[in-house]
Amino acid sequence: MAVVLSNVSFKHNKNDKKKTISNISLEIYDKNICGIIGKSGSGKTTLLELIDGLVKPNEGKVLIDDIDINKDKSIRKEIGFVFQFPEQQFFEQTVKKEIEFSAKNYGIKKEKVKDVIKLVGLKEEILNKKLNNLSNGERRMVAIASILIYNPNIILFDEPTIGLDYKNKKKVIQLIKNLKNRFGKTIIIVSHDVDLLYELCDKLIIINDGKVLLYGDALSVYKEMDIINKYNIPVPEIVLFENYVKSNKNIKLMNSKTVNDLIKEVYRNV
Repeated sequence: MAVVLSNVSFKHNKNDKKKTISNISLEIYDKNICGIIGKSGSGKTTLLELIDGLVKPNEGKVLIDDIDINKDKSIRKEIGFVFQFPEQQFFEQTVKKEIEFSAKNYGIKKEKVKDVIKLVGLKEEILNKKLNNLSNGERRMVAIASILIYNPNIILFDEPTIGLDYKNKKKVIQLIKNLKNRFGKTIIIVSHDVDLLYELCDKLIIINDGKVLLYGDALSVYKEMDIINKYNIPVPEIVLFENYVKSNKNIKLMNSKTVNDLIKEVYRNV
């Protein structure tokens, strides 16, 4: 499912002079992974909340496959929001009850709970554990499972890998890839980890003070270094390295999205 924002503006307080989101128009394509990059306070999470319908725009429309999310709320069942802190979306005490709670709300059979636990890479034994006794990685996966149980077509992630060790971070990344490649989900990710978003995402949105500075495929966006530097937007390590080699060694490397591709390019040219 595609997401379209048409002239969307939003203020947390109508008396505020400054808009949190200011006149944003863009389309997030079906079955793509789209990353949102920006400094703290730039409006990234608010943009997710607008897409999910948690807040309403003061101006403009948010459309899910041409349906206005604020006029036909039934479309919200097609959207899942995985919060930055999993405990913010938990209602029950045990893993099983938490996922069953989500299933009940959407008329899903309880038997599907075991299937979704396996899908996120957890063992059935975890179902009877208390949520407070889980590791950070386990809580994150349970939060994702409680969303996947009702099979939304659009999944929003707010800082999905924050606070995770390397092993659990890789598990979350692989799961996100599977959700797109195997199940055809449309995925939107907010993260301060620009290296992750650069490698993982088909499209990137660069946002600053509630306005979109750049939007396009990852390689194209980070060719606009004049704009990136002007607004002090964080830059992926791969891009920094390629730019350093170009300016200091006069060697132009082909743009790479992964470290493995970069290593191959260095080997060919250096």
